Amino acid sequence: MMRGLATASVLACLGLPAWAQEATVIRVVALASAPIVDGAVDDWGGAAWIKVPIKPAVDRNDRAKLGLAPEDNNNTGAIVVQLRAGAHNGRLYLAARWPDDAANTEYKGWDWQADRYVESKRREDMFAVRFHLDGDFDRSMLAAKTYRVDVWLWSAARTNPLGLAEDLVHNISNRLIEDAAEYATRDHGVIFIKKQRDAGPSLYQPVRAPKEKGEPHLSGIKLNPGGNGSIADVKAKGNWKAGFWTLELSRQLDTGNSDDVKFRPGQKITGQIAVFNRSSDEHKSVSEPLIFDLTQVR
Repeated sequence: MMRGLATASVLACLGLPAWAQEATVIRVVALASAPIVDGAVDDWGGAAWIKVPIKPAVDRNDRAKLGLAPEDNNNTGAIVVQLRAGAHNGRLYLAARWPDDAANTEYKGWDWQADRYVESKRREDMFAVRFHLDGDFDRSMLAAKTYRVDVWLWSAARTNPLGLAEDLVHNISNRLIEDAAEYATRDHGVIFIKKQRDAGPSLYQPVRAPKEKGEPHLSGIKLNPGGNGSIADVKAKGNWKAGFWTLELSRQLDTGNSDDVKFRPGQKITGQIAVFNRSSDEHKSVSEPLIFDLTQVR
């Protein structure tokens, strides 16, 4: 007990958050060659898997404290994600593997019922990784903190066919942000979260349902295969097989874009991962903060 109190005192004196001591370190190793971003991981050399536990972003007790309704749509639960990271020739590579009983590869869509199309309740599987850009980072998006994160969002329907992950910036604050979503909490007041796509045309557009009957099921999105700009910085490809998703992501260490985190050799960057099983928004399971260690990268 005394050791814990002493550690907490040291952390407080250094101005570091309590989670800093417990954060899992993801070592970014120098790869001998570049892995192909294809959802297969047999070309990663000696980069070891690191086990990262995840759990619902806000558990039932915490949701009650925050004044939120009980969580009913989290289909991921508490699982372990395997993660590894490497760098080669100016690019960062990440690989993730996690259990999922089925590949959910449709996003909404339209079903013909009686005399019209009705939006379906189908949702895709997704994976997100976020990196600290600036401000007072917190593991929760509903804390009374102000900070920004660079987010790579892979989705099984909207981005996987394009070989990309959507590149975003999330602004989180307990102070007013114009045009932001508002979340009322019991202890922290209103939290403002603004999710902004990076520069460039959207990777997909919603498709309205026609009035006349066609196929019994229609897609709800139209993909943009010519994605470019900062929004299309992150290459990504996932494959589902035998109850597991395997996903690879890659991006230049420094894109030169103001809306992207810069990975500098020798530094350490705080990050976090999340898994969505046929769900969206807050219905996800997340890790505790991670430290991506680039000290082996030259």
